[in-house]
Amino acid sequence: MIPRYSRPDMVAVWSQETKFRIWFEIEAHACDALAKLGVIPESAARTIWEKGGAATFDIDRIDAIEAETKHDVIAFLTHLSEIVGPDARFVHQGMTSSDVLDTCFNVQLTKAADILLADMDALLAALERRAFEHRDTITIGRSHGIHAEPTTFGVKLALAYAEFERCRERLVAARAEIATCAISGAVGTFANIDPRVEEHVAKAMGLTVEPVSTQIIPRDRHAMFFATLGVVASSIERLATEVRHLQRTEVLEAEEYFSPGQKGSSAMPHKRNPVLTENLTGLARMVRSYAMPAMENVALWHERDISHSSVERYIGPDATITLDFALARLTGVVDKLLVYPDRMLANLNKFKGLVHSQRVLLALTQAGVSREDSYRLVQRNAMRVWEEDKDFLTELLADPEVTKALPEATIREKFDLGYHTKHVGTIFERVFGRAG
Repeated sequence: MIPRYSRPDMVAVWSQETKFRIWFEIEAHACDALAKLGVIPESAARTIWEKGGAATFDIDRIDAIEAETKHDVIAFLTHLSEIVGPDARFVHQGMTSSDVLDTCFNVQLTKAADILLADMDALLAALERRAFEHRDTITIGRSHGIHAEPTTFGVKLALAYAEFERCRERLVAARAEIATCAISGAVGTFANIDPRVEEHVAKAMGLTVEPVSTQIIPRDRHAMFFATLGVVASSIERLATEVRHLQRTEVLEAEEYFSPGQKGSSAMPHKRNPVLTENLTGLARMVRSYAMPAMENVALWHERDISHSSVERYIGPDATITLDFALARLTGVVDKLLVYPDRMLANLNKFKGLVHSQRVLLALTQAGVSREDSYRLVQRNAMRVWEEDKDFLTELLADPEVTKALPEATIREKFDLGYHTKHVGTIFERVFGRAG
């Protein structure tokens, strides 16, 4: 991933240093188990840990060996033997390359998931704080981009909170599904290595045993993991798109924080653009794009092939690094979001009471007017507001068919904004476990 969209903790998960350290730990833990089973000397297992554990692996040296051998795991094992000495002959006993590669990849994905879960916790905290801050901030709800009925800005943020809470639950499940270990040897039969070695390595690495590994860990697990990242990215884009709409000049109900010295345009000094949320929309597209090749990786030949390998070298780092950055950026947007309640009310009242049309419609039906006639009466007056800039309440009070069915006091009561927010506390109780 390019440095512009990278954060150091997640980048470190995918560094060569981290990868080779995990490879070593897998091999060393396997040696411990082999020593306990009497397959290799216990002294050899100790030496491997002592010398390999204290070593700094020379990445250039490993690359040079791989340039000759054309095999990354053999290159690493050759370099490890240069560090450990004669006892290195006991490393990789009965194992195959995929035992190391797949177990390592899953360790890295679980580490990445832990970072992403922490990112989500920060985002959820910001959403909760801002939701309660604006629990009762009246704004207009929109359907099809058109004014519908009043809601509150807090409810909008509570919606986002509930969505990302679901995302978090999905990621927890995806982490559990990906956290498996395979130390089963060629074609996964354990012919040359005891299954107890796998059990030992899995426990030591914080993983569970893969039931059937067929030399590689089945890629349906990875497909689920990357699909989950794609869903998280889509939720990021949904909230980012909401902010982008609210920041439009014609709306301007909320806006990204514009820092001192920030510039919006090289040509137009007045511009304050939603650059962060536009960026998040683009990053979400990238994360989603990685889900498809992960799904295509599921269908491999027989017990293994390596058509998935090149794909995962890309999508493992790029998807998790990008999503990590995006979650952190979205948290910053939410945390510093500028909210304009007065503009929200001004927009809500722009069409002079039309947002109360359903209440009038229902009142007419409850007063004995057929639904068809009620709809006709309300829509007739509403169209005058749309087309002639009339006031909805005034038009209704001047319509004899409406006033014949409803007293003036009843009509006026239907224009109470508080009616639309009376259950906000219930929504917050459901989402946050507390109403206020």
